[in-house]
Amino acid sequence: MTKELSGPTVAEAMAQDANNFTLVRLGLALAVVLSHAFSVTSGSLIDEPLTASTGFTLGEHAVNGFFAISGFLVTMSFDRRGWRDYVIARTLRIAPGLIVAVLAVGLVLGPLMSRLPLGEYLASAELWRFITATLTTFKSNTVLPGVFEANPFRFPMGTVWTLKYEVLCYAGVLVAGLAGLLRWRMAGLVLVAALALGLLGLDALNPEPPKGIETALRLPLIFACGAALYLWRDSVRLSLFAAFLAVMGAMFLKETFLYKTALFMASSYAILWLCLVPVRYAVEPGADLSYGTYLYGWPVQQALHALFPTAAALTLLAPSLAITLGVAALSWFGIEKPALRLKARALGLRTLKTIEPAGP
Repeated sequence: MTKELSGPTVAEAMAQDANNFTLVRLGLALAVVLSHAFSVTSGSLIDEPLTASTGFTLGEHAVNGFFAISGFLVTMSFDRRGWRDYVIARTLRIAPGLIVAVLAVGLVLGPLMSRLPLGEYLASAELWRFITATLTTFKSNTVLPGVFEANPFRFPMGTVWTLKYEVLCYAGVLVAGLAGLLRWRMAGLVLVAALALGLLGLDALNPEPPKGIETALRLPLIFACGAALYLWRDSVRLSLFAAFLAVMGAMFLKETFLYKTALFMASSYAILWLCLVPVRYAVEPGADLSYGTYLYGWPVQQALHALFPTAAALTLLAPSLAITLGVAALSWFGIEKPALRLKARALGLRTLKTIEPAGP
């Protein structure tokens, strides 16, 4: 197959002037909001259309995409900056937006939605448990006093659980980088193979494994696939044909224990093809709203369902998207973008938005 038919190498695609990372991440964040439109109103994941056909919700597929992108960009970040700059960059990218989001939900949205008087609400130990647990351990099932009591799910920050895995993956890159493993390309393949074998073994032994164990293998595997694609950037080619064959091949294996592992690896390759190759269609958004959309989509949807409990899922989708994007814009311009400027000053260099991963 010729070079033109097989596509450019990852390194060649990276060398182009434009890419789709910001746009794809926003699309993934919006997909999470769309997915949650069903579960927020029904309390059941099986009501989400993709669950029956793929075994995973649209939101889970979107989170997978986030982790593939993050693995690629975070590994590149360490490779280009070294450990001190890496730690500063990752902290300032994730922490400010999260801290403000948790405080906004706990101290602004909570009092507005709670059945409790303001004084009793602010004095409740449940409020401060929510703030501390969400910020320190990324617990997404912590509730607020008197808030969303009639909703199928009571918790107001339902998406932050993925940040636990994101931070653990960040730490893994840091350790691997300090150990010099990022200079050894085979390390990426070894890690991918080990995680893939672990997931294959889990699915072979139990067709319906515990969700927590599966997730603890799924997200690091996808992150490692993104990292390996960066480490092998001079050798791996990005091809639409290859991405299509990989995804279709995974779907062909749906009734076997090979399916999930094949799907995760194929979708990691496909999402990075989408980010890097079709640059002729690249649209560079003026703001990176993906992180704010991901953080605020769930509490906005929870609040709308509490206010309009009989409304259908898709009826509330448009207003929830509009409000979420508005709040995400406030987060970007008021919190995240200033943090990026602070990061640039701290690192003594100009921060390039196109290579900055935003956590899911």
